[in-house]
Amino acid sequence: MLTALVDYDSGNLHSAEKAFQRMTTEVGGGDILVTSKPDDIARADRIVLPGDGAFPACRAALGSYGGLFEAIEEAVIRKARPFLGICVGMQMLATRGHEYRPTEGFGWIPGEVVKIEPEDPGLKVPHMGWNDLIVEQAHPVLDGIATGDHAYFVHSWHFRPADPAHRLAFCDYGGPITAIVGRDNILGTQFHPEKSQAPGLRLIANFLRWKP
Repeated sequence: MLTALVDYDSGNLHSAEKAFQRMTTEVGGGDILVTSKPDDIARADRIVLPGDGAFPACRAALGSYGGLFEAIEEAVIRKARPFLGICVGMQMLATRGHEYRPTEGFGWIPGEVVKIEPEDPGLKVPHMGWNDLIVEQAHPVLDGIATGDHAYFVHSWHFRPADPAHRLAFCDYGGPITAIVGRDNILGTQFHPEKSQAPGLRLIANFLRWKP
């Protein structure tokens, strides 16, 4: 069993790799490989796409690695391999992002990525730090994770899914902020599970055992 963490110079891979290595040891989840090679993605059983920074920059960086996105899409969409997007890696699942300029996303989960505009003007943007998850829908990767569990966020833009059924959890930051999206074999977290202590590690462990 191989889980590939995609390296395209746009993710906090050191923390993510450590968290995935720790949890795969605990649950017998196989090997963890950090890679930017399409051939590695093609043979991976699970794919994780981190992302830090601006949506257009991450989308362009991913596209700059010849054949990398195509290999991810082949594995996830055509071969239905489990996929986890983290932070901007989750946002890029959307139809379109509006940070700096309209940028096409993957279109795997229809929706738009828009700027956070809290109803309370005293709340600062970026949304940075710990917030409570509010779980809306059951999902195998959320086993053992409940409303009130804390997760670590750092972002100024958020995903608005077109279909409410695709939003699995949110947090309240002067209004609802999507925390987790999912459909079929595809999952995304706005927060950083690798920095979210016990709930984040539980989510990673569940993902490593998930069989959609």
